[in-house]
Amino acid sequence: MPNTEKNAPYFAHETAVIDSGTQIGKGTKIWHFSHIMKDSTIGEECNIGQNVVVSPGVVLGNRVKVQNNVSIYTGVICEDEVFLGPSMVFTNVINPRSAVNRRGQYARTTVRRGATIGANATIVCGNEIGEYGFIGAGAVITKEVRPYELWVGNPARRIGWMSEYGHRLEFDGAGNAVCPESGEQYRLEEDRVVKV
Repeated sequence: MPNTEKNAPYFAHETAVIDSGTQIGKGTKIWHFSHIMKDSTIGEECNIGQNVVVSPGVVLGNRVKVQNNVSIYTGVICEDEVFLGPSMVFTNVINPRSAVNRRGQYARTTVRRGATIGANATIVCGNEIGEYGFIGAGAVITKEVRPYELWVGNPARRIGWMSEYGHRLEFDGAGNAVCPESGEQYRLEEDRVVKV
């Protein structure tokens, strides 16, 4: 049911469907033809684009941006400031069959704070996307993505690292890099990136 209260803490377009039993934070916007299902939780200042489905039990943190045509299935948790690109796909059953009921066997997928998942990417369930991980458009993720890693391709592979501002990090011979936009410093230690 759309939110039509003038002083409501969030905005929902009149075509959006919001089931009872949802929790939606202050300042969140839910756009055309989206369906927020029962027992889901959406944080503050999120933007839910057109034709989005948020399934039961899904948790979205604060300031999550969900672009058009995304289905977020039961088992998915997105922490604060996650970006989900247009038409990207989550799965929640590793071996689906139409004739076999696997409800209750949903695998958990966690997308950590600040991560970006590009347009048309697919995240195979049960994998974690680390903080500020960056998944390129069309990538198919079949493994864990560690913090700051940049993954592309099908199946996806790591090709580098990204800053919190979304710039490719170029490490010098001593394992140091600087984000060209923020000036923040990063260090590559034992094949893992840490912010200094």
